[in-house]
Amino acid sequence: MKFVTLNIQFGFGRDEKFDLTRTADAVRGADIIVLQEVERHWKRSNFTDQPAELARLLPDYHWVYAANLDVDASFKRADGSLAHRRRQFGLMVLSRWPILSKRVYPLPKFGAVAHHSIQTGLLEAVIDVPSGPVRVYTTHLSHLGEEVRKPQIDMILDLVEKAPGSGGVWCGTHPVESDGWTEGGKPPMPTKALIAGDFNFPPDTAEYSRFTGPLVEHHGRLTRGDGFQDAWIVAGHAEAEGITYPAIPGAEEVAKTVSERIDYCFVNSGLWEGIKRAWIDENSPASDHMPFWVEFAD
Repeated sequence: MKFVTLNIQFGFGRDEKFDLTRTADAVRGADIIVLQEVERHWKRSNFTDQPAELARLLPDYHWVYAANLDVDASFKRADGSLAHRRRQFGLMVLSRWPILSKRVYPLPKFGAVAHHSIQTGLLEAVIDVPSGPVRVYTTHLSHLGEEVRKPQIDMILDLVEKAPGSGGVWCGTHPVESDGWTEGGKPPMPTKALIAGDFNFPPDTAEYSRFTGPLVEHHGRLTRGDGFQDAWIVAGHAEAEGITYPAIPGAEEVAKTVSERIDYCFVNSGLWEGIKRAWIDENSPASDHMPFWVEFAD
């Protein structure tokens, strides 16, 4: 099974040109794809419905979309009638196998006065992979700093930990089975899970340790049996290796000037034993981020 995560920068590549075909080509061939910064109906991307267009470009995939930012973009047509439209920005999961259920959680937001602060979220997709269902989460944490991301991380880890105990999107029974509530069978909420996306922190931070366990002298990472590991490390790489968000040469002070690994795939014990390899597609021109791939044993 091949997995890939990519912050698509709303379809704009390193050359600052909008091209969703190039975006689709950057992740084509994966069995499960998670994307961040996917938008609908923004002027900067020609008012494109990006989830629909990506689904058209990748027709063999099931997909779900989560609009974390959702504002009015309706307008009056020439004849005076109302054209209903929402301007949205969020997350997307695509899968070669059925996506059995989806849940969306808004993450804590900081009410900044002088900085750009947008609503972020966590998208959960339960996917029916051949080896059994798995929970796939994707997120894009705030860029504003550790103080803003900490409550977001705390909420994500709490939600992911408690999910199996809370059951699927519906669980239990219903007294009247003919009324449709039990149609399609009870959706699962498996223990196997991964959390992937753009986390906006490098490995040498307390935020990274919240996912992977503390780093202690002489012993390395102390990972709990029910915790998460970084797929990049499980595949044999060092924490300090790899770049998923390269610096911009000659950038001004306000632009990106440090190359970092800030895109991850964290996997729990139900999945880390199956990791075969992981790599970063450093040659991809599709975004200001690099696609991060993980291959699991079938």
